[in-house]
Amino acid sequence: MTTETTVVALRDMATKLRIHSIESTTAAGSGHPTSCCSIAEIMSVLFFDTMRYHVQDPRNPNNDRLILSKGHAAPILYAAWAEAGLFPTDDLLRLRQLDCDLEGHPTPRLSFVDVATGSLGQGLSVGVGMALSSKYLDHSDNRVYVVLGDGESAEGSVWEALSLAGHYRLDNLCAIFDINRLGQSEATMFGHDLAVYRQRIEAFGWNAIVIDGHDITALRSAFTLAASTMGAPTALICQTYKGHGIPGIEDEDNWHGKALGDKTEDAISHLKSQLSGSGQPSPRTPLDALSSPGPVNIAIPTPDYTKGEEVATRAAYGSGIKKLGAADERVVAIDGDTKNSTYAQKFHDTNPERFFECYIAEQNLVGVGVGLACRGKIPFVSTFACFLTRAFDQIRMAAISQSTVNFVGSHAGVSIGEDGPSQMALEDLAMFRTIPNCVVFYPSDAVSGERALELAANYAEGMTFTRTSRPATPVVYDNNEPFRIGQAKILRSSPKDVATLVGAGVTLAETLKAAERLEKNGLPVRVIDPFTIKPIDAKTLITAAKETGGVIITVEDHYPQGGLGEAVASAVAAEKNVRVFRLAVGEIPRSGESAELLHRYGIDADAIVAKVEEVTASKG
Repeated sequence: MTTETTVVALRDMATKLRIHSIESTTAAGSGHPTSCCSIAEIMSVLFFDTMRYHVQDPRNPNNDRLILSKGHAAPILYAAWAEAGLFPTDDLLRLRQLDCDLEGHPTPRLSFVDVATGSLGQGLSVGVGMALSSKYLDHSDNRVYVVLGDGESAEGSVWEALSLAGHYRLDNLCAIFDINRLGQSEATMFGHDLAVYRQRIEAFGWNAIVIDGHDITALRSAFTLAASTMGAPTALICQTYKGHGIPGIEDEDNWHGKALGDKTEDAISHLKSQLSGSGQPSPRTPLDALSSPGPVNIAIPTPDYTKGEEVATRAAYGSGIKKLGAADERVVAIDGDTKNSTYAQKFHDTNPERFFECYIAEQNLVGVGVGLACRGKIPFVSTFACFLTRAFDQIRMAAISQSTVNFVGSHAGVSIGEDGPSQMALEDLAMFRTIPNCVVFYPSDAVSGERALELAANYAEGMTFTRTSRPATPVVYDNNEPFRIGQAKILRSSPKDVATLVGAGVTLAETLKAAERLEKNGLPVRVIDPFTIKPIDAKTLITAAKETGGVIITVEDHYPQGGLGEAVASAVAAEKNVRVFRLAVGEIPRSGESAELLHRYGIDADAIVAKVEEVTASKG
């Protein structure tokens, strides 16, 4: 095609994408057709002039990647892939139906969607992770494009991502800001003041291009300039209009998230009159330089600890992640400026080319990890466990994205000591237990800590969270002890046990101390290390309860809600004559030494001994 005929064909494609978006949302009776119409030219130029991809193989590692961060515009994404030839355009009319994967917002149930979007402000962070992988790990020439709405740019995570992308000079990343002026309930913060967007984005080290987002020629030139810009990511700041191309609706309030209903016929008639009948533009194909990653099967060397020596599980994380990095080059570590405390520093020192510092921006930290996982990497995302709670939305969206990212949260519970309650993770187990397909590891010594990481790296069905502790705890396992997800360990047992104690992390050490004292007092008890809090080993717990008088006492450095105690109680809830007594941190704690805090909040050996004596006395 000549330049002129190409522009005409792309303009026609934009019109077709608008028509599909309107027809599919009208058929569904819901959706966001006006939000689709503002990016029709952008999507046309991206799909049929700019991006390089194999239409019938959307997950091909050589393809350029597109993230529709403004996920409510999903109908036009679906329309673009249909027009490219991936599936019949008639399928678009099944939008939002229960038996159709063309859902209201994109999810990876669809082969052409890498990450779920719709909770706004998250797509750019994922794009940063993808771009880091392509530029620094794969050394690939593929590019990452992220389409954002102006409303979502109010999210702080967008600016966290802009900052990190500028820092890492991600010239293979292009963000497209759809500045259509209208939000959901009113006009956006800056309306069409494009200079504000430009100044702010440039301040983060980006190449910013202000253009008319409905001008095909301007878009083509801007994307070409973006691809040739070295040493900085590029942002296209596109002035657009919501509902563009629909008379009486374009740039009007109160049309967000509404199908056109009885206005559909007139809108479609008008749009069809704009078609020139030009030829169909074809997508560009990439050079096939990368191959798809193979299955993960990582084994690390046997741990090298001595029983009884005291090692913090956070230190075991450092040793374990270092071993994982040596075992498989796909292992990547990212951290939130806590690497000298989480011990991710050990990976940084031995594999600096596969370590990315994401600084104190935890929402972006999580998104970057998801992006790396999308590109076939095995990311371990570490920070203090309490700081992961501020990224809960990113974590839940990662689950919807079917991500395999691994989280590691250190400094859990009151046992961290003097730093005080703002630094004490006491909700993290509850948070991660709610996440579908997420394994929650809670290792209690250095051996189990390293083995938890090995299992996490090989887990392909979803995400993992590993909770590590600040204080050193005694090594209780032989170096060659095998571990499995969902399989607890019985550390003390006798036929005369009067109760079962369940502890994890620092509290397992306390249960073992208590068990020794109780044994001397004629009250033998069984001690169980659950290893994984989710899934929890219900079979072992139920058997133990039945063999120890129906008494289970859980001890956790966590609030009572949602943690170890509730996991155990749920596992045995259907069993008759089994009682679960829970020792947990029952109030907002304060600063102090680790041992005195464990004592104050009733989760140390003294409290355990007292509880066993109380329960057994009441039974007698």
